[in-house]
Amino acid sequence: MKETIEELVAELRDKNENLSEAKARVWIELLVSDFEASYAKAGYDYQGTAVVEKVVRQWIESYGDKIHEFVGRNPKYAHLLNEQE
Repeated sequence: MKETIEELVAELRDKNENLSEAKARVWIELLVSDFEASYAKAGYDYQGTAVVEKVVRQWIESYGDKIHEFVGRNPKYAHLLNEQE
């Protein structure tokens, strides 16, 4: 999964120039973690990293260029994505 995370970080940075590599990595890790937790809570069997990768790629495509704006509207993640590196 580490290699996949690296690829997703690169894709997110390509989509959004406002993100440093560190912030893009935090976003990817949050998205992966959130998807896996939500999927498990819904009672679905784990389908492997391919499903996680597919969903996160879809999110990058749909929201990646504006994802940096989300932190301003959701203080839950602000401490993870503050302006300091």
